[in-house]
Amino acid sequence: MSENRLIQLFEQQFKSTPTHFFHAPGRVNLIGDHTDYNDGFVLPAAINFGTSIAATVRDDKQVRVYAHDCERQISQFSLDDIQFDADMMWSNYVRGTLKILLASYPQINGANLVVSGNVPQGAGLSSSASFEMAIVKAFAGLYQLDIDGVKAALVGQKAENTFVGCNCGIMDQLISAMGKEDHAMLLDCRDLSFEDAPLPSQMSLLIVNSNVKRGLVDSEYNLRRQQCEQVAEHFKQSALRDITFAQLQSARNELTEVQYRRARHVITENERTIGALHALKNSDIAALSELMKASHQSLRDDFEVTTKEMDGLVEIIEQVIGNQGGVRMTGGGFGGCVVALVASTMVSQVEQAISDNYYKRFGLQADIYICTAAQGAFR
Repeated sequence: MSENRLIQLFEQQFKSTPTHFFHAPGRVNLIGDHTDYNDGFVLPAAINFGTSIAATVRDDKQVRVYAHDCERQISQFSLDDIQFDADMMWSNYVRGTLKILLASYPQINGANLVVSGNVPQGAGLSSSASFEMAIVKAFAGLYQLDIDGVKAALVGQKAENTFVGCNCGIMDQLISAMGKEDHAMLLDCRDLSFEDAPLPSQMSLLIVNSNVKRGLVDSEYNLRRQQCEQVAEHFKQSALRDITFAQLQSARNELTEVQYRRARHVITENERTIGALHALKNSDIAALSELMKASHQSLRDDFEVTTKEMDGLVEIIEQVIGNQGGVRMTGGGFGGCVVALVASTMVSQVEQAISDNYYKRFGLQADIYICTAAQGAFR
């Protein structure tokens, strides 16, 4: 949403002009799925879809938020009494983030906020982390808080874990906070160190929403996490990050077949993710293509989180791009999006192939987003 439109909405709601504007991007993960909660590696990019906020300070402890994209609802609460709101679930991202922020910065007062986001909801592109980072950025800016991107990300993650009730890793918040324009980021989820990886200028980032409703995410996500933890425990390690493929192979008969396959995905996915960093640094698109293909196959066969529609989208795109780009499912799975790195000259061919084949095969329309890698809120 444009700044002018935000000003207009703010003036309608609060009868005054906003003094500050803030933005935090959503993200897509190029490779490295279900590795984050195993202390592994991920390779996300911040994208040019995100959450924008117009704001002014208040001289009391009240926070008043108008969410234009959430049925134009208004939530108001006091910083002295932050309670979970079961009726307006979106407001809990604001409430939880501020509750965690207050623990370190008790001096902050309230604010009037107008919030608008264009990250597609439910597509696995992390509208929630974008929202949290925009809120932290807003209060950091309004009250001159000394807070860096890593700390901001930890605030958002803790809010989601302890207040909203989603047991997410750190990737979404950290890339929203610290992404670099035109780059992806290799993030070590154990120590939060990261390295930027340049995206080739002749390539476009395509995100294709399968529009499969993501129904099993919570229960199946928690089950996968539990299965990974069981294998780590078997090896007396804190996470699968500390187990080599050779160790896993040697203990194959001591694990169930499902445990073995879940661990095999995570261990090999970490290797692929590091490999993808080097492929990007060397502009080796053919190598990246193979890594993304192997990642999707592993998520399909070993981790069992794809759907037939997502597999179909990957096949349709692969037939167009071959080894001149990469494509795989992205996110938690069980629906959601596939991500593709495609030569810009092939984008229209990919769009046409999806238009010609996806509805015919699955009876669903796919939404296609052509993205660029954006700058993080705290970068």
